[in-house]
Amino acid sequence: MSILYSNYALGPLSLQNHLAMAPMTRNRATDNIPNALMAEYYAQRASAGLIITEGTSPSPNGLGYPRIPGIFSPAQLEGWKRVTGAVHAGGAKIFVQLMHCGRIAHPLNLPAGARMLAPSAVAAAGEMYTDAGGLKPHPVPQAMTAAEITSTIAEYAQAAKNAVTAGFDGIELHSANGYLLEQFIRPNTNRRTDAYGGPIENRARFVLEVAEAVTGAVGKDRVGIRLSPFGVFNDMPLYDTMEADYTHLAQQLDARGLVYVHLVDHSSMGAPPVPDAMKAAFRRLFKRTLILSGGYDAPRAESDLAAGKCDLIAVGRPFLANPDLVKRWRTDAAVNAWDMSTFYTPGPKGYTDYPALTK
Repeated sequence: MSILYSNYALGPLSLQNHLAMAPMTRNRATDNIPNALMAEYYAQRASAGLIITEGTSPSPNGLGYPRIPGIFSPAQLEGWKRVTGAVHAGGAKIFVQLMHCGRIAHPLNLPAGARMLAPSAVAAAGEMYTDAGGLKPHPVPQAMTAAEITSTIAEYAQAAKNAVTAGFDGIELHSANGYLLEQFIRPNTNRRTDAYGGPIENRARFVLEVAEAVTGAVGKDRVGIRLSPFGVFNDMPLYDTMEADYTHLAQQLDARGLVYVHLVDHSSMGAPPVPDAMKAAFRRLFKRTLILSGGYDAPRAESDLAAGKCDLIAVGRPFLANPDLVKRWRTDAAVNAWDMSTFYTPGPKGYTDYPALTK
């Protein structure tokens, strides 16, 4: 009997299967407002057990890329209500991923009055795409003051409340892929000498305080977190104490009772693999739901679930190209190939026009 296609209890939520749609930035939110095209895209994929949205900014300061959505204005909340209603009508549950880009940003992508904030004034290597001027080098961000740390934590908590108002079943904190929360964890981006810098107990403080504020605002059963140990995206090099640091995080997150940890392994896209020992440590130390993602197909997903390595499997690009991925996997049907040239472009092409099975 298949585990992958059976129901799963995520806290108080009943998921229709063990398959989650992973968060994927798609850059379709014109003026940073969720729209009808996005509602169609997510509704098409509502056969998943859980949908985790694209990275969504909790505040104007967090909008690093062009055309990514926020969840801080009335217009954004109204747009998201359309999305959550459509997804729920299709049977899936939906969490919004809160992503503050931190130093992975450019002023040309930010609204008037917003600022690039980060743990320390350290620019990321590489370039940022802007609609206004094409590719631009990453600028040096402003190091956050103590007051700005406090206000940013409050922005996360308010965004979580906004998410519940907009009909989301919960929120995922994006503490992976080189964005603000991970920027505090990693020593190359966190060079602070105050209570938020230095040893891992300090570098993890911001992430844990955000988690506490958000669970305090909406409840532990509504809050998960995504981590990418051994991930190197957005100029995040490996370092000697990474395994010990993330083991510490696993223990601290378990103590705070979040509903899930979503552990991503980017080795299928060329990054170093997350060691099996690290995945096993999270399985042992974090007592609630563990989601694994990274290059899964149906047989491997079923195998890892059957072996007890995790509770849910998250899949990204296959869901992007196959709105009916659950049906295709379940019936062993052929799958559509994805078109990378349309991952981040405006409009429906490569977004809502992937074909579904006709039978």
